[in-house]
Amino acid sequence: MPEQTITEALTLAPGADGVLSADLHGDFSNGRLNAPPETGFPFGGLIAALCASALQQGLGITAPLRSLSVQYMTPARFGQPIHFTPRLLRGGRSAAFAQVDVTQKDSEGQDRLTNHTAATFGDDVPGPALTPLAALPPLGALQTGRDLEGPMAPRFSQHVDYRFETGPHILQPVPGRPVIERCWMKIRDGGPLDVIGLCYLLDALYPPVWTAIDKPLGMATVDLRYDILTDPTPGLCPDGWAFFEFRMLDFGSGWTVDEATVWAADGTPLALARQRRKLAPVRPPRP
Repeated sequence: MPEQTITEALTLAPGADGVLSADLHGDFSNGRLNAPPETGFPFGGLIAALCASALQQGLGITAPLRSLSVQYMTPARFGQPIHFTPRLLRGGRSAAFAQVDVTQKDSEGQDRLTNHTAATFGDDVPGPALTPLAALPPLGALQTGRDLEGPMAPRFSQHVDYRFETGPHILQPVPGRPVIERCWMKIRDGGPLDVIGLCYLLDALYPPVWTAIDKPLGMATVDLRYDILTDPTPGLCPDGWAFFEFRMLDFGSGWTVDEATVWAADGTPLALARQRRKLAPVRPPRP
């Protein structure tokens, strides 16, 4: 059972000079459930959600979040506070631009930069609209889809309910099958889905390339970008559910790039994500 709720994990405590702090608990490791949290790193979706929340809370921005771009420079450590220093770069009538540096104390008590985030906020205005991404998701999978279980499930998945359309296909490659995983997801606390929860869920699955290989490869996110198209509401996302498609775009030369699209229950596109991961070096076998 998780020791920390997602609400607790996303709670930011204000401090001096506009700095906000959060506690990093091992329940939000991207390591496997059957292994110690330290075998993985803090879940990237949690860091992204905390960055978005720190910008809103620390700067008092009321306009909706429209884009968020997070760089992952070095993993933070569990069991120690992580600090967020937001800064407004420019605020205007149509858009506001902001950034946040994320730091944690190292063993010598010095601030170590773990993440840097840039964000754009802005209100929508009436006007012409084209929505080529609109697509009605498979509603039946909410009743028949499988949850994410088993030894390969990451620790952060304890806080998410999944209903897969046909999967999960993790480490079950099939020649010729698209490298895609599609599923309904919701945060397990039972509350309505908001943009902070969406930032969490947009990264809340294993890398799509893991559906095309039969052994897990070590990798770490270096860049993650979100574009929010429509704010989630209880009407669009009943009981907090939204439908996600995770797709691998490229794999090779030590990198993998994938994207995610999320839809509301009526087919309204809510957000897009693109993520670049660096593969861990493969050491040659010992002679």
